[in-house]
Amino acid sequence: MPRLLILFAHPLLEKSRVHSRLIKELKGLPDVTFHDLYEAYPDFDINVPFEQSLLLRHDVIVMQHPLYWYSAPPIMKQWIDLVLEHGWAYGKGGTQLTGKMLCNFLSAGSTLSSYTNEGQHAFPIRQFLLPFQQTAALCHMQYLPPFVVPGSHQLGKEMIDEYASQYRQLLQMLTEITVAAHDSTATFLNDWLTPSLHTQALNNGPE
Repeated sequence: MPRLLILFAHPLLEKSRVHSRLIKELKGLPDVTFHDLYEAYPDFDINVPFEQSLLLRHDVIVMQHPLYWYSAPPIMKQWIDLVLEHGWAYGKGGTQLTGKMLCNFLSAGSTLSSYTNEGQHAFPIRQFLLPFQQTAALCHMQYLPPFVVPGSHQLGKEMIDEYASQYRQLLQMLTEITVAAHDSTATFLNDWLTPSLHTQALNNGPE
């Protein structure tokens, strides 16, 4: 069975209703490793050999984070800059990550309708994630659609619980089925489960 690594980055986890709730769903999940980058490296002094060893021991890499200024929190960028070395992850001889899967699990304060060509942010969320998608391609990895919790500032407990249920289901799927069984053409991983929930989120008005 594939082993899954969650690279988690949230600088204010204690204030996050969404991510605090999501990670509670990790309890009892086999073959899932949770790695909190801010907890491990409060001084940003990332242990590159250790991080590379983690990547080698896992088949699916999930970058879980809030959408921070249309990207990820700074420690995630630091991790990418240091860990994905030339000659190891890409470039001549850089084949260590070949065939592994990469995806983003993220929250966004704005609703999905804000992430459209006509919305407040002018572009769909997937376009802001293109650097991650191209990073996967450069490292010979398969990039899967993102799991997104939109409109996080507005969500009530019931909806957060629903997204938490989706989160657990998707993690189970990513550790139980083969790459060929995934629909990598979906816009969001959420759509593997309950398209109606995500369609409802898309139809919500802007904040």
